Amino acid sequence: MILFLRFFVKGVTILIKHELVVAIAEKTGMTQVNAEKALKGIIEATVAEVARKGKVQLVGFGAFVAHERAARTGVDPSGKAIKIPAATVPVFKPGKPFREAVNVKPAKKKAAKKKK
Repeated sequence: MILFLRFFVKGVTILIKHELVVAIAEKTGMTQVNAEKALKGIIEATVAEVARKGKVQLVGFGAFVAHERAARTGVDPSGKAIKIPAATVPVFKPGKPFREAVNVKPAKKKAAKKKK
């Protein structure tokens, strides 16, 4: 059984890297050292591919892609207009099974039949 010290930020529970390593090790039977190496390798490969403006597709989970953000005009805290330059940013697009797992809706109740 995995027991974690959870962090809460604005009412949201945060799973930290160490907890993820422990969970991977427990679910796969790997040592925590090997699980951490595997996670580090996945992260490094994903970052490298997205930095080359590639796409990392994990079917059933989602895709990591680079997205071009256009230059735009913003407003600073004093109210002055500022120019925000164009940028390339990483984006995660969740897959359908992941979206459905997160957005679980309660089963609809069947309408009761009316008696005549």
